[in-house]
Amino acid sequence: MSLIYETYSQQVMVWPKAGRHILAQFDDQSIIVYQAYNLTIGRYAAEHGKFGGGFSYSRMSWVKPNFLWMMYRSGWGTKENQEVTLALRLRRTFFDLLLAQAVPSTWDRDLFVTSEEWSQVVSRSSVRLQWDPDHHPSGASLDRRAIQLGLRGSVLESFGKNELLEVIDLSEFVAEQCSLLSSGGVSALSIPRERIYHPTDPTLAAKLRLSTDDTAHVEIAPRPL
Repeated sequence: MSLIYETYSQQVMVWPKAGRHILAQFDDQSIIVYQAYNLTIGRYAAEHGKFGGGFSYSRMSWVKPNFLWMMYRSGWGTKENQEVTLALRLRRTFFDLLLAQAVPSTWDRDLFVTSEEWSQVVSRSSVRLQWDPDHHPSGASLDRRAIQLGLRGSVLESFGKNELLEVIDLSEFVAEQCSLLSSGGVSALSIPRERIYHPTDPTLAAKLRLSTDDTAHVEIAPRPL
């Protein structure tokens, strides 16, 4: 199944400018998340449709449904050991299960009365949740927040071996778009098409404190790094 692409200029017009949103490419059955790896791990995953080879199942592994967040993290595939960008198609049922199990990576006073309570819960958790500033293609941070999920233990095993529907190597595409961005600016940039993702279970939106779709559709200039 092919990824759908759209110009950045088209997408930025419909994305919310602030708030907590899960921006992703998805359909009725699947959702795309991104990771970046070295050549050995990345190529193995692309060839076998699962993670193995040099991939470690004993560490926490973070997935990001937002393409530009991944580009910020990997420096558009130029950082050491992040040369291979992978688009990973997951079952939506599994992704929603991750959201349901996720525990914030820092103490959230609205969810946990004390830091001790949070510490106990997070120590047992197999899924961590983190909200970070989303990023402009230049790397500048924005007021909108982007989600990433850290996986470990049996959940990571399921992710790497059982729940992947497709593994797509985007390294060549990333290099091409990085070059276009450098020479022509954001007007020349195309990226995977993303829209606001709504979990199937509406109670998850409240748990994650997702913003409504119409939150802050006023243009806000990116903050410099």
